[in-house]
Amino acid sequence: MIICHCQNITHDDIDAAINWMRAADRETVITPGKIYRALGKSPDCGGCMPLFLSHMRKNANCEVPAILRGMNPASSKGIEDERRYEGY
Repeated sequence: MIICHCQNITHDDIDAAINWMRAADRETVITPGKIYRALGKSPDCGGCMPLFLSHMRKNANCEVPAILRGMNPASSKGIEDERRYEGY
C-alpha cells in the first residue's frame, strides 16, 4: 500500500527502513524524519503523516529502546509542567 503519494513511499519501504535502522543500532529512537532520510527522501505536503505514524507504530522494531524508557523524571513523578512560573 502506498503511504506517501508525494514521495512514492510504500508500507514495505517504511518497514524495511525501520528494520534496517534497528539492526544497525539497537538503541536508536526511530522518527519519521529518520525514515525519510534512510529512504533518501524528504516529506513534501505532510498529508500522509497520520497514516505514516500509524503504520510506524504497528512495527514492533519501532518501540523506544528499554534503556531509554522512563528517562523523563518529571513524567514518573506525575509532574506535568516544566516548573516554569505562570507569567511565562
